[in-house]
Amino acid sequence: MSEIDGDSAAMLRALELAHGARGRTWPNPMVGCVVVRDGQLLAEGVTQPCGEDHGEVDALKKLGFRAEGATLYVNLEPCCHWGRTPPCTDAILRSGLTRVVVGMVDPHSAVAGQGIAQLREAGLQVDVGLLEDACRAVNEAHLIFKTLGRPFVTLKSAITADGRTATKDGRSAWITGDAARAHARHERGLHQAVLVGVGTVLADDPQLTARDPALARQGIAEPARIVLDGGLRTPPGGRLLQGEGGPVWIFTSEQAIDSPAAAPLRAAGAELVPCGAERVELAHLLGIVADRGVATLFVEGGATVHGAFLDAGLADRLLMYVAPKLFGGRDALPMAAGDGIGDPKAALQLAPFAVKRLGTDLLLETRRLDGPAGPWWSRKHGGS
Repeated sequence: MSEIDGDSAAMLRALELAHGARGRTWPNPMVGCVVVRDGQLLAEGVTQPCGEDHGEVDALKKLGFRAEGATLYVNLEPCCHWGRTPPCTDAILRSGLTRVVVGMVDPHSAVAGQGIAQLREAGLQVDVGLLEDACRAVNEAHLIFKTLGRPFVTLKSAITADGRTATKDGRSAWITGDAARAHARHERGLHQAVLVGVGTVLADDPQLTARDPALARQGIAEPARIVLDGGLRTPPGGRLLQGEGGPVWIFTSEQAIDSPAAAPLRAAGAELVPCGAERVELAHLLGIVADRGVATLFVEGGATVHGAFLDAGLADRLLMYVAPKLFGGRDALPMAAGDGIGDPKAALQLAPFAVKRLGTDLLLETRRLDGPAGPWWSRKHGGS
């Protein structure tokens, strides 16, 4: 057994375990659990893929559900309802624990403080709110999914140093180098779905797969592939609909759903989803994919799609891969088109950037300042 030096150290370990499960638990949250008695670590657990053990059960099972007099640390409130698995509160109550330290209340309406209340009513000491900002940050996607009823949206772009995503002729292959593109594919694979506009499909003929052996070894499935295509211009013979990969969902207009272009796309394996009378409505789309259990969405643009998401206030996280190149030209495409804003005071406020070097490129990562991870991200990367 190893030693755990205090409550904060135990919760930090639970957070580390939770973060290590990224991509494997969706649409469930990432939960790490640590069981400690008299400063000695007894067991650790982490939420398994959806339908399997949650973090608390994973840890307590290793002790044969015998943890008399111990304290359990968990970054998210234990569930108290039946879903695909039994309530975690039942496992806690039968294990002899005397204290539970919870990082944050679960906003899920089936929990929402009820798990904490149940444990307290049974006589356990329950302390809530330790390292809460960090706990909110690790489960930012879960918070958006459960409170807003839509997926957590990451906007990814590859840009030049002057902020261009394509030349004046619309060409973008390749702005960034191998290391940045591999990193982006890995990030793509950690999300449940990836989204592009039909313009990207026509210009780049992408596969939109992760092609990441490390993720495959962990059993993480390829993401669903979403195309915004109000006029059904997606080529049935393109790489998107050839070979292996996640399902292809083409969100289109009610006007186009039964056009002559529909049958070849269905025959090629695409699912056509009506989403708006004449054009695809983003809010409606996000509601549909959330109903399908998609909690994390990776938006790869280009400029028109990024602009639409930003105009609608639907960006939670930004990944910008910046290459040491300049395109110039008034007609070169920016990171985001759309309507934009007039008053600089109305700008979307972002937390400070985390900066990572990938070969000769830089990755700039941030969150919206008013998002679930905004306070924690600002302290970690604000330089103060």
